[in-house]
Amino acid sequence: MKRALTGAFSRNSTRTVAAMAPAPRPLVAFHEVGRSFGSVEALAPCDLAVPRGEFVSIIGPSGCGKSTLLRLASRLDAPTTGSIEFATDSVGYVFQDATLMPWRSVRRNVSLLAELNRMPRGEITERVDAALEVVGLVDFAGHLPHQLSGGMKMRTSLARSLVLNPEVFLFDEPFGALDEITRGRLNLVLQDLFITHRFAGLFVTHSVEEAVFLANRVVVMSSRPGRIVEEFEVPFEHPRSLDLRYQPDFATLAGRVAKALEDAS
Repeated sequence: MKRALTGAFSRNSTRTVAAMAPAPRPLVAFHEVGRSFGSVEALAPCDLAVPRGEFVSIIGPSGCGKSTLLRLASRLDAPTTGSIEFATDSVGYVFQDATLMPWRSVRRNVSLLAELNRMPRGEITERVDAALEVVGLVDFAGHLPHQLSGGMKMRTSLARSLVLNPEVFLFDEPFGALDEITRGRLNLVLQDLFITHRFAGLFVTHSVEEAVFLANRVVVMSSRPGRIVEEFEVPFEHPRSLDLRYQPDFATLAGRVAKALEDAS
């Protein structure tokens, strides 16, 4: 696994953290951004900035605009009011559904975005090999989607976006349909990706525990029209083990987030 983490994607692995350096420029920043669909206000004006190396979890009641926020961050949609500042065009998006092409093998699904971006064939092979190793699917590279478990499908989806080495990574409830054990394992896979590549991450989830475990910061949104009502800094250093979830400090913070979510609903 070490080769995969430091080989094909090495251009991001050399980043260093300088304690005395000024705050990094956000890779994506929302300025009073709102979104309406006809007469329905889905997202109230909000401000949110995510720099490189910060993982932000977004939690809120169903229909509050969490997915709308991600679509705006990906430029799949445009705000009705306000503006969004982008410092990069390198964005990866992992949806709630793995959205795999059923006639393509795992390897060919993972290579799809690289092919669409017209990468050289040799570079595609190297990046796909590395991504498959990172998510633990080397032995399943020739399988078709119908031969995979739900967790394997999500690993394939992660690998497909990872091939492009995005600077901004967006996750729309990618593990919501998985069992608890598989979900925990994929949380660790995602944490490893974040530690290695230090992208700017926006992660939508309905799980308070998952939000706190993964993030540097948890953002709580209100019922529609969604607005950011509270933010929590997460003090635990990466890497984090799954046992952290059973520690008193973790439980206390998760309880505060859950209370804020309840109040926001």
